[in-house]
Amino acid sequence: MARAAALKPEQVPADSKPTLDAFTRNIGFTPNMMATFAQSPIAFNSWANLLGSLSKALDVKTRDSIGLAVSEVNGCNYCLTVHSFTAEHMAKLPADEVILARKGHARDPKRDAAVQFARKVIETRGHVGDADLKAVRDAGHTDANVMEIVALVAMYSLTNFFNNVFDPEKDFPAITPAGSI
Repeated sequence: MARAAALKPEQVPADSKPTLDAFTRNIGFTPNMMATFAQSPIAFNSWANLLGSLSKALDVKTRDSIGLAVSEVNGCNYCLTVHSFTAEHMAKLPADEVILARKGHARDPKRDAAVQFARKVIETRGHVGDADLKAVRDAGHTDANVMEIVALVAMYSLTNFFNNVFDPEKDFPAITPAGSI
């Protein structure tokens, strides 16, 4: 059960409304997470700006794979449903690649290095080893890419933590529990 109510359109603070309306237009509906997050214009708009900026980082398959790996580690079922849906329908990842990403891997070697590194960042709280950094660089990622991976980990963790705290009603199809994959 949700721990905070998703706002109805007439309840959205004026400073959150333009951002929430833009998401609604782009997605075709208002996800419960966003309708809840919009209660704080400062937090919501900051996250939306970060999301917009990081949508230019790496490629969509890598971004969604990182989102899946981070959400799996953080135990965020809401984000796992969202990222599983977007990975399949927007990034066009096959179902087995979605499962691989949840486990911190990918079939493509360069994406695999990024996803493994992202998982290592979240698991170690950023205390990665020299070998971890070397592996992601050796796979072809620049230091700027590595910084983008770290920023994606932080952004996905923000929504993971938000959703784990407030537990908004899920509005994407259910997924198989991690213990079953």
